[in-house]
Amino acid sequence: MSVAAAGTSTGSRGVSGLWNRQLGTYPETGARMTYLGITVLSTIMLYYELYVGGSVSTLFLTKLHMSFPFLVYTLAVGNALGAFGSLFAGLTDRLGRTNLVVVGLLLTGVFTAFIIPASTNKWEFTIFGFIVGIVEGICLVATPALIRDFSPQVGRGTAMGFWTAGPVLGSLAVAIVGSTTIPSSISPAHNPGFWTHEYRICGIAGLVVFVIALVGLKELSPGLRDQLMVTMHDRALVEARAKGIDVEASLRNPWRQLLKPDVVVSATGISIFLLVYYTAVGFGLIYFTTVFGYTVTTGNHLGDWNWGVNVAAVILFGLISDRFRVRKPFMVVGGVAAAVMMVLYLEQAGKATSFLHLAVLVSILSFALGVAYVPWMASFTETVEDHNPALTATGLAIWGWIIRIVVFVAYMILPVVIHSVTPLVQNGATVEAYAKAYAPEIAVIQAHPQIVPVLGALEKNPADGAALAQAHTILGPNFIKTLLMFKAAGPGLSPALTYLQAHASAVEKAAKDAPGQWKDWYWICFGGMIFFLLTVPLMRGRWSPRKAREDEAAHEAMVRAEMAKLGMTANS
Repeated sequence: MSVAAAGTSTGSRGVSGLWNRQLGTYPETGARMTYLGITVLSTIMLYYELYVGGSVSTLFLTKLHMSFPFLVYTLAVGNALGAFGSLFAGLTDRLGRTNLVVVGLLLTGVFTAFIIPASTNKWEFTIFGFIVGIVEGICLVATPALIRDFSPQVGRGTAMGFWTAGPVLGSLAVAIVGSTTIPSSISPAHNPGFWTHEYRICGIAGLVVFVIALVGLKELSPGLRDQLMVTMHDRALVEARAKGIDVEASLRNPWRQLLKPDVVVSATGISIFLLVYYTAVGFGLIYFTTVFGYTVTTGNHLGDWNWGVNVAAVILFGLISDRFRVRKPFMVVGGVAAAVMMVLYLEQAGKATSFLHLAVLVSILSFALGVAYVPWMASFTETVEDHNPALTATGLAIWGWIIRIVVFVAYMILPVVIHSVTPLVQNGATVEAYAKAYAPEIAVIQAHPQIVPVLGALEKNPADGAALAQAHTILGPNFIKTLLMFKAAGPGLSPALTYLQAHASAVEKAAKDAPGQWKDWYWICFGGMIFFLLTVPLMRGRWSPRKAREDEAAHEAMVRAEMAKLGMTANS
C-alpha cells in the first residue's frame, strides 16, 4: 500500500494547505522544531487567554457585582464543560490535531479581545467564558498530542517540559502584563472597570498567534503518528511501516483499550496533585489581597515569582529526566518536596509575612511542582503508548476529562471551605478607605456613641441650643473643637458612616476568618499531593537509569533487526 493510499499526503500548498496540514514523511529536525515551537506558542497563548481574568479578578468581581461563590461555581461549571471538550478532542486520533488548534486560537482571540470585555453583567461574562473554556478543553488534548507525535520517547521529557511550560508561561504572561500595565492606584474601590484593558491586550496577542499557526502549523499523517517511536533512529522504520499500517484496526474500541487502572488512576492522581496550581491560577490574586493585604499590582508581582520559577523547573527537569532515562524518581522527589513546601506555605496565612519571605516560599513550592509534573506528563504518554500508540489523543482526552472533573468538584467545594472572600473583595477596600479618611471622627464616635443623634440635630440646625448643651455634656470642654472637626469632614462623612455601619462588622469578621479558611483548603491540597505519590508505581517506566538504558539498547537492536528484514539500513 502506498503512503497516499494510506490517507497521507506531503501537504497541500496554497489556500488548501491552510486546511490540509498532514505530512507524508517524518520532518527533518529543523522543520520538526518549528512545528513543536508553534505548538508550544499556541499553548502559551491559549492558557494566557484562559487565565487572564486572574490578574483582575478583584476588579471584575466589583464591577460586575459578582460574589466570590458565584465566580467559583461558574469556574467549576466551565471546567465541567471543558471536560467534555477534552473528550471531543479524543477524536483527533481520527480527525487530526492542527485544525482544532488553529480554529481554537481564532475563537479564543476574538472572544477575549472583543466579546468578553463588552460584558455588561456577570451572566454575559460567564457565558462567554464558558465558550473559551470549552475550546481550551479541546486544545488541552490536541496540543500535547502534537508534542508527542513530533518527539520520540527518549526526548519526550524535554518536549513535554516545553509543552508544560505553555500553561505556566500563560500564567506568567498574565502576571507580568498585569504587574506592568495595571497602575498601583487601581483597586476595587476605584476604577474597577479597568479589567477590560487586560482582556483586550491578551486577545489581540492571541489573534497574532492564530495567524502564525494558520500559516505554519502541520501534523503527521495517521500512518506515521500511530506508531511507537522510541528514538530518532526509528524514523526510517516508522515510515516503512506507515506504508502498510491498518489505521482503522488500531483505532477500534479506543475507550475499552485505555480505560485501565494505570491510565485512569494516574490521571486522577496528577489532577488532585495540581489542585494547588489551579487554586493559584484562579484565586491567587484574591488570596494575596484578602489575606495579606497586598494591592492588585503586588499580588501580580508574586505571580511573576511563582510562574517564572515554575517555567525554569519544567524545562530543566524535562531535560534531566531524558538524560537519566527515568521518570518515577523525579515524580517522587518533586511530590515529596511539594508536600513539605505546601505545609510551610499554608502556615504563613494569618502571619505578618514579608513579601520576600512569601515569594521565596511560593517559588520553591512552584519549583517542586514542576519537578514532579513534567516527568509525569512524559511517563503518561509512554503509558498510553504501552497500550496502543495509535490512541495518544484518546489517552490525553481521558486525562483532560479527569482533570477538569476534579477541578469542577474542587471548585464546588471551595466556597464551602472559604466563605470570607465576598465581604473582603466587595466591601473591604471601601471600608478601609473610609476608616482611614475619617479615622479621627470614627474614634470620637466609638468613644461616645451617644453623640451620633446630636450630630444629626446640629447638621440640621447648627444653632440648636439644646443640642449644643448635650454635645458639651458628652464631649467635655473641647466640644467646640470636636464639632468643628466634624464640620470640616464635610457632607461625605454621613454616607461613610452609613456604609461602615452596614459593612464594617462583616468585613472585620471576614478578615479574621480568612486565614483559617485558606489553611483548611491548602490542607486539602496537601492531601492531594500524598495521593499522587501513591499512584506513581502504577505508571510505565523504570526506577533505575541503568535498567532504562538496557531497555533502550534492546529496542535499538530490535529496530536494526526489523530494518534488516526490510532491506534497509539505519541511515536509510
